[in-house]
Amino acid sequence: MIQHASLIYIYLHIAKEKKFVGRMAAKDRRFYFEYDPAFLHTGIELSPFKLPLKAGVIVCDTPIFEGLFGVFNDSLPDGWGRLLLDRKLSHLGQMPNELTPLDRLLYVGNHGMGALSYEPANEDALSIPSQENLDDIANHVQQFQNNDERFLDELLTLNSSSAGARPKVMLKIDDEDWLVKFRSSQDPIDIGPVEFAYHNMARAAGLLVPHAKLFQSKNCPGYFGVKRFDRNHQERLHMHSVSGLLHADHRIPSLDYQTIMKATMLLTKEYHEYEKQFRAAVFNVLAHNRDDHGKNFSFILDMKSGWRVSPAYDLTFSTGPGGEHCTMVMGEGRQPGQTHLLVLANIANIKKDRALFIIEKVRDAVSNWNTFAKEAGVTHATNVMIQKSLKI
Repeated sequence: MIQHASLIYIYLHIAKEKKFVGRMAAKDRRFYFEYDPAFLHTGIELSPFKLPLKAGVIVCDTPIFEGLFGVFNDSLPDGWGRLLLDRKLSHLGQMPNELTPLDRLLYVGNHGMGALSYEPANEDALSIPSQENLDDIANHVQQFQNNDERFLDELLTLNSSSAGARPKVMLKIDDEDWLVKFRSSQDPIDIGPVEFAYHNMARAAGLLVPHAKLFQSKNCPGYFGVKRFDRNHQERLHMHSVSGLLHADHRIPSLDYQTIMKATMLLTKEYHEYEKQFRAAVFNVLAHNRDDHGKNFSFILDMKSGWRVSPAYDLTFSTGPGGEHCTMVMGEGRQPGQTHLLVLANIANIKKDRALFIIEKVRDAVSNWNTFAKEAGVTHATNVMIQKSLKI
């Protein structure tokens, strides 16, 4: 049985060092954080907008994330991962809704995404196993979705703290950290090839994407996996989603790309980063990726050069909520087009000629969808269905 926590200690892992960040307490359903005096002298801004680097107790005032600061909510499992943990708690005789965000952070312990860790870690804290048979894991995922819970503990351990609705695992493969996705009960059989085709299409469009591959399978067309970009060999990198940075609920449409662009400008102060964010917006519009909520955009903190837009991730065909983008483009969610994108570019001081060049570069890549789909092994039916939705 997990004991409820009222006070936890937070650490940052950078350059193979572990720095004490501060303490967070909960009282009367509110969260209170205080930076350690020594950490204040580092000048490291973990969450500049909502948790500024200053002395004294900071009270969280957000009504979302169960009242938790967004930077720490980014460490928590969501979707599939939360489902696994809640099911495990039910087996232990504990109601999942009785578990506080502090309890969940201690369950993550030292094995969350990014560079933060939480102590005292729960004795059942998550860990990252080495490579296992992916077909076996996929079979266990399928059986769990069919209400067979024999493999619950295994799947919970493999999931670590990843977010998103689709089943996924964290694995060490050839001594590198990978995230590998599996098919949910609602996904088409070729979901792995579809995402791999989108990944290759995004790379051709000029987006910065992590290293990825389609892992072979004896039972399906393959499993899509990406090398984790919050890890650099043995070094951990601090990452922060737009959702956590702005305290924007990712479960409902709550953002516009102009908000994301303005946040990028304030945080990075680098023109190249504005272009990266703009190119991602163009790709999502033209490639019909409408699952573009705030948790699917992140920033990485480079201790030498500052905040940078992270590699693009979770790029795939999606119809979105009610057929609209989760994130609007200048107020338009259902049919954003080039006019909306050019206004977005202007916000970031991207000249019209340059914006049109980026749009055409992305359009050229998207127009080759059929080639990317065939190379990845997408079925003919899925290929044709997606082709009809692309803006080319």
